[in-house]
Amino acid sequence: MDRNVNIIEDLDGKKIVVIHNIQFKGKRSVDWNEVKEYLKSYVGEFYEIADTKDIVYIGNDLPNEYTGSNYTYTLKGTVAKAKANASQGIPEMLEIAVGKHFRENSKKKHVENAAYGWYRYDSRFALPVYGEQGEVERYNVFHASMLIRHADDGKMYLYDIIDIKKETSNPLKP
Repeated sequence: MDRNVNIIEDLDGKKIVVIHNIQFKGKRSVDWNEVKEYLKSYVGEFYEIADTKDIVYIGNDLPNEYTGSNYTYTLKGTVAKAKANASQGIPEMLEIAVGKHFRENSKKKHVENAAYGWYRYDSRFALPVYGEQGEVERYNVFHASMLIRHADDGKMYLYDIIDIKKETSNPLKP
């Protein structure tokens, strides 16, 4: 799939990843299998977080976790579609991530894959809202937490994107 993504700054100087296309559409629900297949294209890649210079890898567990986590199962409507379409901007969302926050690993099932704990970063992205004629009316801006696991191989891996919330401030104009 083609990616039409760029990074801009809002009036407060905070960066936003603008995703210009809605790849994952659906009147009722998201086809998470489609999203999973798309995410597989990132496996093996790595990206640098500009704020901290941390290198974050994309492991082969991301597609399953991103599309099949408990958090994803609870999503409905706009936020479900936002998470699905945010997958197009993962490299840029990692690049602009800020607010690194550490948490110890507390679950036995993550003893190896998060041996050195978890990090969360804040990121933002925007998705287009289309009018009746198919033109972009505005962009809705969302906040998200990038969940990074620090594995026993010493590397940091993107695990999931969670806590997605639509910002209620002014939406972006095209």
